[in-house]
Amino acid sequence: MLKQPKAVWAVAFAAVFAFMGIGLVDPILPAIAKNLQATPSQVSLLFTSYFLVTAVAMLVTGYVSSRIGGKKTLLIGLAVIVAFSALSGMSNTVDALVGFRAGWGLGNALFVATSLAVMVGVASGGAATAIILYEAALGLGLSLGPLMGALLGGWQWRAPFFGTATAMAIAFVLVMILLPKTAAPAAKTRLRDPLLALGHKGLRTTAGSALFYNYGFFTILAFVPFILGFDAYGIGAVFFGWGVAVAVFSVFVAPIVQRRFGPTRALMASLLGLMVVLAGLALAAGHSVTAVVVLTVISGALLGINNTLFTEMAMSVSDSPRPVASAGYNFVRWMGGAMAPFLATRIAEYSNASVTFIVAAVMVLVSAGIIFGGRRFLTSHAPQGV
Repeated sequence: MLKQPKAVWAVAFAAVFAFMGIGLVDPILPAIAKNLQATPSQVSLLFTSYFLVTAVAMLVTGYVSSRIGGKKTLLIGLAVIVAFSALSGMSNTVDALVGFRAGWGLGNALFVATSLAVMVGVASGGAATAIILYEAALGLGLSLGPLMGALLGGWQWRAPFFGTATAMAIAFVLVMILLPKTAAPAAKTRLRDPLLALGHKGLRTTAGSALFYNYGFFTILAFVPFILGFDAYGIGAVFFGWGVAVAVFSVFVAPIVQRRFGPTRALMASLLGLMVVLAGLALAAGHSVTAVVVLTVISGALLGINNTLFTEMAMSVSDSPRPVASAGYNFVRWMGGAMAPFLATRIAEYSNASVTFIVAAVMVLVSAGIIFGGRRFLTSHAPQGV
C-alpha cells in the first residue's frame, strides 16, 4: 500500500486538507455563535450549506471531469476552496459566512468526487488499495481539521479559515507539479448519468442507507461541540481523538471485519453499534460530560469502519463506471450531512439534547434496516472503466 507513485501521495495530501475543511469549524462553532451573535441552529447552517451544495454539485462533477480531465477538475476545485475559505475568514455576518461555505462546498465537490477516481486510476494495487488510501486521507483530515481549528481558533476564530486557504494553496501547487496530465475519458459523462446509475437496486440501497447513516454521523460532528461546554482547545482535543479513531479503524480494522464477516453483515453490525452509542449519548447528555467525550471518541471507531465499507460497496456494487457511481452515491449520502446539523440543533432548541440523539439513533437504525432489506442486491459487480 505504501509503494505508490508520487501522484497518489500528492492527491492524498490534498485530500487530507480538503477533508480538514469538514471538521475545521467544529471547535469554533460556539465562538462563531458568540462573535456573530447567532444561535446554534444558525451556525449549524455552515455545515448545511456546505453539504447541500456539495451534494447537488456531485451531479455535475463527472460531466466536468469527463470533458476537461481529472487533473484540471482537481485544480479548479482546489482553487475554488482557496477563494471561498479566504472569503469565509473575512465574513462579518453569519449569513455571509453561510454563503461562502456554500461556495466552499462547490470546490469540495469538484475535488472530492474526482480525487477518488484519479487515485484509483494512478494507484498501484488496484481499486481496493486506492479506496483505503482515500479513507485514510478522510480520517486524517477529519482528525487534523478540529486540531487546526482549535490551535488557530483559540487565538482568533477567523484564523482557521485563512489557515485552510493557505493549506489548499499548497495542495494546489503539489497537484499541479506532481500529478501527470490526465486525459479526458473516451466516453463523456452526461448530466443525467449519476441519477440513472441510482436505478441499480444495489447502488440505490447503498446510497439510501448512507443518507440515514450520515444523519447520525453529522449529528455527532456538528452538535456535540455545543453540549461539551469546552473552549476551542477542549473541543479540538475531543474531535482530534475522534478523528484518529476514524482514521485507524477505517484503514486497519475495516478490511479485517469485511474479510471476516462479509461487507453486508459487518456494515449492519457496525451501524447497530453506532445506534447504541447514539442512545448512550442521549442518556449522557446533560448528565455526564465525561461519558459524552468517551462515547464521541468511540463513535469515531464505528464511523471509520462504516465509511470504508460504504465506499467500497458503492464503488463495486453496480456495473456503472466508478466516477458515475460515486457521483450518484455521494449526491444522496451528502444530503444526510446537509440535513443533520440544522435539524439536530433545531430539535435541541425546541426540546433537549437527548431528543436530538434519539432521533439520530432512529435514523441509523433505519440505515441498518435498509441494508438488511436490500441485502440480496448488494452482490459486487465489476464497474466498467475507472
